[in-house]
Amino acid sequence: MARAMWNGTVLAESDAFIVVESNYYFPPGDVHFEYLREDPAHHTECPWKGSASYYDVVANGQTNRDAAWYYPHPKEKAKHMAGYITFCKGIRVEH
Repeated sequence: MARAMWNGTVLAESDAFIVVESNYYFPPGDVHFEYLREDPAHHTECPWKGSASYYDVVANGQTNRDAAWYYPHPKEKAKHMAGYITFCKGIRVEH
């Protein structure tokens, strides 16, 4: 079981996570989307995974900008992680 936490809030927990480049990616069904707010203006590009989309994390009255991301339409080598969400910027993942 892996669990992502920030600001006293559980953002995701799952036994079905995957680890890619030391990041824990959670399946969308195991993520608490009520704490995520899409940032439609922020995208980055990975040479082998494709274009990443971002979420702000909002919990207990605080916002952690662009602290979660996912690949909605990954390249062929990353198809297995389509839609899976990972976290950064001080979000703790316990495993």
